[in-house]
Amino acid sequence: MKAIRVHQYGNPDVLTLEEVTSGKPGPGEALVRLAVAGVNFIDIYQRRGIYAVPAPYIPGLEGAGTVMAVGEGVTTVKPGDRVAYTGHIGSYAQENIVPADRLIQVPSAFSFETAAAFPLQGMTAHYLLHEFYKVKKGDTVLIHAAAGGMGLLLVQWARHLGARVIGTVSTEEKAKAALAAGANDIILYTKQDFAAETKRLTNGQGADLIIDGVGKTTFAGNLTACRLRGHIVIYGAASGPADPISPNVLMTHSLTISGGNLFNFLLTRDELLHRANAVIEGIQQGWLQFSIGQTLPLKEAGTAHRLLENRETIGKVLLETT
Repeated sequence: MKAIRVHQYGNPDVLTLEEVTSGKPGPGEALVRLAVAGVNFIDIYQRRGIYAVPAPYIPGLEGAGTVMAVGEGVTTVKPGDRVAYTGHIGSYAQENIVPADRLIQVPSAFSFETAAAFPLQGMTAHYLLHEFYKVKKGDTVLIHAAAGGMGLLLVQWARHLGARVIGTVSTEEKAKAALAAGANDIILYTKQDFAAETKRLTNGQGADLIIDGVGKTTFAGNLTACRLRGHIVIYGAASGPADPISPNVLMTHSLTISGGNLFNFLLTRDELLHRANAVIEGIQQGWLQFSIGQTLPLKEAGTAHRLLENRETIGKVLLETT
């Protein structure tokens, strides 16, 4: 089969297309013939060596396709099932052997593009808006990078929960995308001080919840943009790790800061299915829509990474693996 491999950490050029041998599923495993792989920032962190994966390796933590074979003891899926998954490396390939209990059954009405787009970002949106602070009607939620694949989902879900959404974006084009997704207000952070603007938009109060996947360039401003007894959740570092602060800084406004990692919220199959089914239900009901920005062939994985890390994307980036 064809697969992208990384032999050493570095820039997108280290993503090389190669012929590799496909294996057979062992006990508790399933062989999935992949149709589409999702591209996510965690793939970039791993490629750079920030989240080190022993090289050589096949990148990609998200994919969708068809079960071709199952190993001994597998009862959750069978050959022919349409499935999606996240959290198991190796999706930048035509086939992947995946623990069967990590596979999510995909409704027949879903395209493989939708199936590959929803697991990581959809379930991330779910836990970010449900686990740290219970968003309720009338709350103000500030979402950074509101026009990215992750941001657009957070905007839609926060609005579904009844929140007022303020989104930060870098361009006018991205502002239009975030507004179309349901954001009430947009801050063009390349031209405006987002913390001061958030205060202005909330009559000096600040946001009840701030969700930040950007990190270094936004985190300090969050401390000003957040209301008294507000909550900040950081789940990524697109601009680099946030600078350290003294915990005592939080005392002035009694702020709560949390760090999120999706895979810490998918510890059991029941938890996985709870989150996956919530995303699937939102898609089926029509209030949650996945925006596919670019779909590129597998051989252009390097291009996909460049687009994502240079913030040149709106919506989800996918790789066709067939």
